[in-house]
Amino acid sequence: MEFFPLFLRLEGERCLIIGGGQVAARKAELLLKANAQVVIVAPEVGPDIAALEAEHSVQILHRSFVDEDLDGCRIVIAATADGELNHHVAVTAGERNILINVVDDPKACSFIMPAILDRSPIVAAISSGGTSPLLARALRARLESLIPTSYGRLARLAGDFRDTVKARLPSGLARRHFWEQVLEGSIAELVHGGREAEAREQLQQAIEQPTDTPTGEVYLVGAGPGDPDLLTFRALRLMQKADVVLHDRLVSPAVLELVRRDAERIYVGKARACHALRQQEINTLLVKLAREGKRALRLKGGDPFIFGRGGEEIETLAENGIPFQVVPGITAASGCSAYAGIPLTHRNHAQSCVFVTGHLKDGNVNLAWERLVARDQTLVFYMSLVGLPIIARKLVEYGLPEDTPAALIEQGTTPRQRVLEGTLTTLPEIAEQAEVHAPTLLIVGGVVKLRERLHWFEGADRNPT
Repeated sequence: MEFFPLFLRLEGERCLIIGGGQVAARKAELLLKANAQVVIVAPEVGPDIAALEAEHSVQILHRSFVDEDLDGCRIVIAATADGELNHHVAVTAGERNILINVVDDPKACSFIMPAILDRSPIVAAISSGGTSPLLARALRARLESLIPTSYGRLARLAGDFRDTVKARLPSGLARRHFWEQVLEGSIAELVHGGREAEAREQLQQAIEQPTDTPTGEVYLVGAGPGDPDLLTFRALRLMQKADVVLHDRLVSPAVLELVRRDAERIYVGKARACHALRQQEINTLLVKLAREGKRALRLKGGDPFIFGRGGEEIETLAENGIPFQVVPGITAASGCSAYAGIPLTHRNHAQSCVFVTGHLKDGNVNLAWERLVARDQTLVFYMSLVGLPIIARKLVEYGLPEDTPAALIEQGTTPRQRVLEGTLTTLPEIAEQAEVHAPTLLIVGGVVKLRERLHWFEGADRNPT
């Protein structure tokens, strides 16, 4: 990101605004909400500035800017129509290490003014980095409709009891679980309903009740094929609740970025002939974390129950009495084929679809080839890159025509998606020349021919034959 988001305490601080128009007035109003000491410098001021002088303790200097006006300033805002003056102010403020904002000139700014959602003490700031203030304001308006003003009252209530809870619950994990129950449960609903006195009484009772060690739980969540927009709402909610996340190599960085930032992260990925942890070790670790009272998120690429070994993990959890939740994800076959413009079924091309693992074992792909070569059927091979030449040769050997359409999708649904098209005889060589890297998905069948007309998503390069 170009600008790092932070919140400044400006109470009593000298904040200088250069300019006397409507834009300067809007900036002054925001600073006054933060109880800043606002000083405005301008030879002439408009009615909005004059109204601020009458209603607030705003100091207005009816003259041109001089460098000495910067003395003692915490921040400076240049809001004039004089580009040369704005540039001079920016350079001079920068030399003094004073934070500077030049209206409509992001490159000259050391800070920018975001669109602000004010539910004090809850405050949300949205910025486009100066590229599109209107878009930032549109997003703020959307949040305005989603976050009621009662959240400010809820935050103040929590603040009143924060020290008491900290003294009562010395464990940081226990405190976080306690507050999550308060802020998402019946006490919060009382505040939202305007019954704050009852909420305060119930919160006091909850603090006084004896507390047990937090109960651990495991969330087995499908992260989808890569695009974070394909996550379910439930997946996002649990990703934000987890204390620790165990993730594999198929979880995209964009998806992993949505996990709670202070959650512990443990990489347990498996690549060909290289396992960070073996499956039994992962199963044992999940049990251990839950028994420590932690909420463990097992984040798996695609869907946990489609070649994801999720069944083995919950089997271990059930045997050890560990509570768990399973959240399905969009499997690679569905997500990657859709983004590539290849329908898995189409009444003119396929009446059935089969998902197959193409993972090599001892250098071979041992599959029921006789059943895979049925007419009017789409085949989707997971983990097929290394075994692609063998898969193509075997399908032809058992009866599929050599010119059967086939496509290899690399890093599907992500901005780096690449789709290689060919036939069973040509695709292995095409893939080798293109230097394809996992993760990939192989689709075989007549539906591949529809891609030329139906594709819509252009991730990176598109390389049809």
